Amino acid sequence: MQPNHKRLGAVRLSAVRRKAKQLSATKLSVLRRRRVKRVLIGVFAASAVLADAGAAAAQAVSANEQVAITSPPAGSAEWVADHSLGRSLPDPATASATVVATFFASLTPEQTTRLIAEYPLVVGNLDGAPLQTRYQANRLAIAAERDKARARANDTKLDADTRALALSRANDSEGLLAKGRQILAFDPRGRGLVSEVYGDLASAQRVAVLVPGSDADLAHFDQTADPLRSPAGMARALLAEEHRQDPNAHTAVIAWTGYVTPSGLGPDAVTSRLAEAAAPRLARLLSGLAVTSSPAAPPALFCHSYGSVVCGVAAPRIHDGLRTDLVVFGSPGMGVQNAAELGDGVRVWATRNPTDWIGNVPYLEVGGLGHGADPTGPDFDAVQVSSAGAAGHTGYLSPHTASLRNFGSIALGDYGDVTHP
Repeated sequence: MQPNHKRLGAVRLSAVRRKAKQLSATKLSVLRRRRVKRVLIGVFAASAVLADAGAAAAQAVSANEQVAITSPPAGSAEWVADHSLGRSLPDPATASATVVATFFASLTPEQTTRLIAEYPLVVGNLDGAPLQTRYQANRLAIAAERDKARARANDTKLDADTRALALSRANDSEGLLAKGRQILAFDPRGRGLVSEVYGDLASAQRVAVLVPGSDADLAHFDQTADPLRSPAGMARALLAEEHRQDPNAHTAVIAWTGYVTPSGLGPDAVTSRLAEAAAPRLARLLSGLAVTSSPAAPPALFCHSYGSVVCGVAAPRIHDGLRTDLVVFGSPGMGVQNAAELGDGVRVWATRNPTDWIGNVPYLEVGGLGHGADPTGPDFDAVQVSSAGAAGHTGYLSPHTASLRNFGSIALGDYGDVTHP
């Protein structure tokens, strides 16, 4: 029997049409999901822009997705391959802080000096290494970055914009080399990561770690014009308040810009992607502090804005069975619906002043966008802290505000002095 070509053609045409419809439906579904994501991002950004027009609007338009830094710093591969001491050096990507501390305790002063000189970026970022060793290594790394940036700024083969950016990087690096500064970590990759210690961390009985939010990087780490918009300025204000309340207290504050923060109000600000990358780095910092300092209680975390998302992601892995104070202010959410989801050892303190634009951002999570419930809401079960006198998104550590006084009391462990709204 001869095949009916007409019938076969019809069958094939029908199959092709079904396949085309399936592909169209799939493509339409993908497009719809993308469109919904764009709309939701717009809702989050627009809510903030309406409350903080002008500069924020420009940021929302121009913001780009950031590349998270999760790998060890430059020089790590050479460090791991170095067997000149007759043994392996601790792998920066996998070694625990305890292993690192044990390794450095076994070195002679001459061996330590050589490793600092040959691998300043590795040693300076190695949690568990002695504090003074890290400070010394980071001075070398920062000086090298300054010199590299100066050379680019003076290179007439480069365009004017590139040279201007290089000059800015050189100046930012030079500022970190001022006498008395204690740089705990420095990584020049991308926008630049830097963390600094205020006070004597080795002898401190109370330690606080300030985790900043969007737009924190080397260029914005320490601002003189408006210091409370920068991690360094906030950390200095907190330490000064602790000393005001108790001049004899042995305290230290760390301004930790150890992760790539969102830029502006773009997509990164409304997802937890960068927070997920940052959380292990924050956990490693705390593990390092556990073996290089000896406070009377675990470090208290002060988490501002998107920094509270980082703290929320990190919380279940940082308390280590001991109660950790976690203070969130100007928070868009912590990625959970209530404080209990952060772990039994975490006590959350939360505040938001009425003029903070973050209060106009939707507190929800839809398809990976948004950061969950409002930590200052009645159902979150955080301890509410008064921020009377504070204004705006960055005014919580301003002089004479209730929030600054309360933050100082929490950092000192004087919980009975904390006032509530």
